[in-house]
Amino acid sequence: MTEARGSAGDEHARYAPGTPCWVSLMVHDLEATQDFYRELFGWEFREGPQQLGAYVRAVRDGREVAGIGQLPPDRHLSIAWTPYLASDDVDGTADTVRLCGGTIGVGPLDAAEAGRLAIGSDPAGAVFGIWQGGVHVGSVVGGVPGAAVWNELRTFDTVGVAKFYETVFGFEQRPVDSADLDYVTLALDGRPVAGIHGVGNALPRDQGPHWMTYFEVADADESVARLVELGGRVLDPAQDSAHGRVVTVADPEGARFSLVQDPR
Repeated sequence: MTEARGSAGDEHARYAPGTPCWVSLMVHDLEATQDFYRELFGWEFREGPQQLGAYVRAVRDGREVAGIGQLPPDRHLSIAWTPYLASDDVDGTADTVRLCGGTIGVGPLDAAEAGRLAIGSDPAGAVFGIWQGGVHVGSVVGGVPGAAVWNELRTFDTVGVAKFYETVFGFEQRPVDSADLDYVTLALDGRPVAGIHGVGNALPRDQGPHWMTYFEVADADESVARLVELGGRVLDPAQDSAHGRVVTVADPEGARFSLVQDPR
């Protein structure tokens, strides 16, 4: 996870195809959700492309880190953070997703001059986005509290779905050599960029396979206390790991994410 951390100046660099470059959340109550993350992460907000409806970009220290949009009143979808993987040709990538057993539910479509996007799902049903950057290349990665530093797919097992992501995005698979842990790190040009964690039947019954976004915080325990005060809840207690102190939580609308405190 730590190898994927970038610097605060990375937001102007173009992401290599396959690299997680943005995270976005669609919610029922956009104003309340902005209030929650403003208080939790210190985010400010800018208006996003009008083609996406009511949509804002979260900003921390002048750098864009994530997006939040308003669901139409008649849409009853699972509320979840969605990572977007970079592409130089979103239409071609969408075609490859379909050929490899995935589906495309939205797009490809333009988001004004910001770029072009599609939203799909892998063969196990986990939702992800595809982003072809225009004016908007993507988010800052690491170095800023409240920025996404890692994305990890939680799924039944790694074997079949890892092959899907390898074929579509050109990832190099790096399986963990362990009898107790079903985990594959996805790398590009030798650099880890995401992970796949096979958890068998331990997946939440109300969610199934899904991507988990890790957001950097200065102090995990203080952030958890603040999150609970704001109406969020703890799903898995904080624990120390080689990558820092990690805790899995949910916001008031139920979107799951993880907080990670850099061990440095």
